[in-house]
Amino acid sequence: MSASTRTLRGYPRADGRKGIRNVVVVAYLVECAHHVSRRIVSKVDDLDVHLIGFPGCYPNEYASEMMRAVCTHPNVGGVLLVSLGCESMDRDGLLNHVRDSGRAAQLLVIQESGGTASTIAAGVSAVEQLQEELSRTATVPMALNELIVGTICGGSDGTSGISANPAVGRCFDALVAQGATCMFEETGELIGCENIMAERAATPELGKLIQECVAKAERYYRTMGFGSFAPGNADGGLTTLEEKSMGAYSKSGASQIHGLIKPGDVPPRGGLYLLDVVPDGEPRFGFPNIADNAEIVEMIACGCHLTLFTTGRGSVVGSAISPVIKVCANPATYERLADDMDVNAGKILTGEASLDEVGEEIYQQVLAIAAGERSLSEALGHQEFILTYKSFEPIGPACLPVRQ
Repeated sequence: MSASTRTLRGYPRADGRKGIRNVVVVAYLVECAHHVSRRIVSKVDDLDVHLIGFPGCYPNEYASEMMRAVCTHPNVGGVLLVSLGCESMDRDGLLNHVRDSGRAAQLLVIQESGGTASTIAAGVSAVEQLQEELSRTATVPMALNELIVGTICGGSDGTSGISANPAVGRCFDALVAQGATCMFEETGELIGCENIMAERAATPELGKLIQECVAKAERYYRTMGFGSFAPGNADGGLTTLEEKSMGAYSKSGASQIHGLIKPGDVPPRGGLYLLDVVPDGEPRFGFPNIADNAEIVEMIACGCHLTLFTTGRGSVVGSAISPVIKVCANPATYERLADDMDVNAGKILTGEASLDEVGEEIYQQVLAIAAGERSLSEALGHQEFILTYKSFEPIGPACLPVRQ
C-alpha cells in the first residue's frame, strides 16, 4: 500500500484518545424515552447529532458498560441523556461518568420535565447548547497509529469471500504494518477457522484461548438451535458453513493476531485483534447479535473510529457515532445500489482491478473518511444502533500478551 499523504486531524479527549468526529449523542435510557429522544434528534436535523439508547428496563451490567463506553467514545463530544424516570439504568452514574471524561453532558427526566412536548423542547435547547460548546473544540494532529478500524460482513453471498473480504484483509495488513489497530469479529462465523487463527496468535496461550472462543460459539449455536448460515446466504450462492467461514475469515488479512477482546475492551496498542461477541456462561440470551448493527455497536464500544462493512447481496445500514464504509463484493449488486456503496470490490471479478488495487482503494477510503470526508451511509443520515442484553466475564492476561 502507498504511504499516507493525508494529514489527519483529531478531536482531543481527556483520556488521551482522539476522535475523527465530534458528534452530539442523544441517548434514551429505556424504550419509554425513545420517542422523545428521536423527536429531539429529528427536530435538530443535523448529521452530527446521533440517536442511541438501551430499550430495557431491567438492569444489565453489559448494557450499562456499553452505554458508558459508547457515550465516551472518541468520536463523541457531548451527550444528552433522556430518562423516563423510573427505569433501572443508573442515569446519575452515567451522567457523572460522561462528565468525568471531560465531555459536556446534560440529563432530562421526562417525569420531571412536564411530559413529551416540554421535554422535546428542552432537549432541542440542550442539544443546541452542546453544539455551541463543541463548535469551540480545536483539532490536533492525529497519527495513523492512533486509528482503530473494525470490519464486519453482512448480506454475504458467493462473491464475498473472493472479492470484498480478502480486499479488506489487504487493507488491514497495511494498516497494522503502520501501527494502526484493526479488529475483526463474528466468532460464530469463524467456526472451522479456529486452528488457522491459533497459528497466527502472538503466543500459544492466546492461540488456545482463540480455539476455546470459537468452541464456545459453536456450543452456543448448537444449544440455541441456529447457526451463522442464513437463507439469504444460500440464495446468494454460498453452499456450506465452511465456505462462509473462510470468506468471513479472509477479512482479517494475514497479520499476527495480537489479542482477544470482548465488547467494551479497548485494545491497549496497535495490531490485529479478534473480538469475541458470543456471551459467556450458559446460553440464555437468544441470538448473540440480532443484526449486524449490534456487532458494530460492540466494535464502537471497543473504540473503533470507523467500520468496514462488506456485503455481497447488499446492505444500506450505517451507524451512529462511527462512520461505516461499504465495500460491495458483487458487481451486479453494486450496479443496483451504487448510491449506498463506497467501494466496488466487484471489479476484481470483472477483471477491472486486482485484489491489491481494491485493497489500496479501501485503504485510501479509510484515510479519507478519517480525515473528515463522509462515507455514503453517513451522508445519507444512517444512524442505526442496537443494544440488548448479554453477559461477559473479564478477559485474562493471556488475551493481551505483550508483543516482542
